[in-house]
Amino acid sequence: MTAELEPMPAEAKKHGAGQGLLKGLGVTLKTLLTPAITQAYPHVEPDLPARTRGVIALKESNCTVCYKCSRECPDWCIYIDAHKESHDPASGGRARSAKVLDRFAIDYALCMYCGICVEVCPFDALFWSPRFDYAEYGIAELTHEKERLEEWTYKVLPPPPLEVGAVPEPEEETAAADTKGAA
Repeated sequence: MTAELEPMPAEAKKHGAGQGLLKGLGVTLKTLLTPAITQAYPHVEPDLPARTRGVIALKESNCTVCYKCSRECPDWCIYIDAHKESHDPASGGRARSAKVLDRFAIDYALCMYCGICVEVCPFDALFWSPRFDYAEYGIAELTHEKERLEEWTYKVLPPPPLEVGAVPEPEEETAAADTKGAA
């Protein structure tokens, strides 16, 4: 049961022969004649948008060693080591203990840049830095420790100001109304 192919109508042969080929060659010729847009990247830093997601940076002073980021990471690429220190009270009472961060590392060979760790951090210790040039020659060198992650903190730009005519967030309005009501 082989289906026979119908012959091409004479009209289609007359009008469509080679039309697709000519369109394709036209696009190719147009692209060839358009000048290339080249950036001199290593010598000139690219102008990136304000909220570019490049690499995850760590602000160590904000980290409370809660382990939420490492527990929520689907790739298990965040390594945290810590110990507890007890501090004597200033005036009577019990001694207080606090966790001290010993090691915080992210293995960028495993990381899929999903941003879950940034979202779950309750104290904004992790955030996106616009840096993207952190390539290494060996895969073992892609595990960056807290010192390297802290360096990227200083590359983060402040948030852009509100546009003219923009409505501020409701939290700011309620805080302003509370201060007026108290006066």
